[in-house]
Amino acid sequence: MDNRPIGVFDSGLGGLTAVKALRRLLPGEDLIYFGDTARVPYGGRSRETLLKYARQDIAFLRSFDLKAVLIACGTVTSTSLDTLRKENDLPVLGVVEPSCREALAVTKNKKIGMIATLASARSGAYERTLKGLDADVQVVSQPCPLFVPLVENGRFRQGDVVIETVAREYLTPLIEAGVDTLILGCTHYPLLKDIIGEICGPGVTLIDSGAASARALRQQLAAEGRLTDRQQGETRFYVSDRPEDFEKLAAVFLEEPLSRGAERIDIEQY
Repeated sequence: MDNRPIGVFDSGLGGLTAVKALRRLLPGEDLIYFGDTARVPYGGRSRETLLKYARQDIAFLRSFDLKAVLIACGTVTSTSLDTLRKENDLPVLGVVEPSCREALAVTKNKKIGMIATLASARSGAYERTLKGLDADVQVVSQPCPLFVPLVENGRFRQGDVVIETVAREYLTPLIEAGVDTLILGCTHYPLLKDIIGEICGPGVTLIDSGAASARALRQQLAAEGRLTDRQQGETRFYVSDRPEDFEKLAAVFLEEPLSRGAERIDIEQY
């Protein structure tokens, strides 16, 4: 048993899709969420800048007495996970391997698509992981640099001609390649599930990387005997820019009202 909180971070709002899954799977756990809203999006940054940001994000979260950190960011997971694990003496989980394992479990034709930020796509992390798990799998990757800024600005609803046009352009090469499984390699993308699902059609299974990582974290904590014995935990939210902007969309990501407001912190101090 371990009643310490779990830390979760992302470049902005996207990691709340992982928080939503954690609250469903592990309702007794306390969660500390940090969204680096002053520096979103991470997707076009260099590896060096991403590692700097991720170190600061984790340093802030570790100002709390945590039992684990979930990197709810495909970009940071793809570029910095190994380094962050070496530098921290507690479990640090990312979104790449859990989502790859779930994709391989459901694909029937072994043609798997992956959409992600530019940095994630350039890193090749999803392709390496998938090939390492199954050498016969075919991977088709597509960077989607406009998705995160559009989602962060509330452009994720069906009927929005801007996001639907962008999504169709990004997804058409994957459909033409015949993928039957699509990894949503950024935790912002589940907000686009309805649009992506409509464009791809019912023959393509969508893999939510945030939910997959939440399931992997639950499995690890259970195996180590470190789940809490509480029935109901609480979630605290921290951001690096205006809390009001975060709070407006956070309830949409979580599909429930925030139980408490977000607090702004100076991430440059960490």
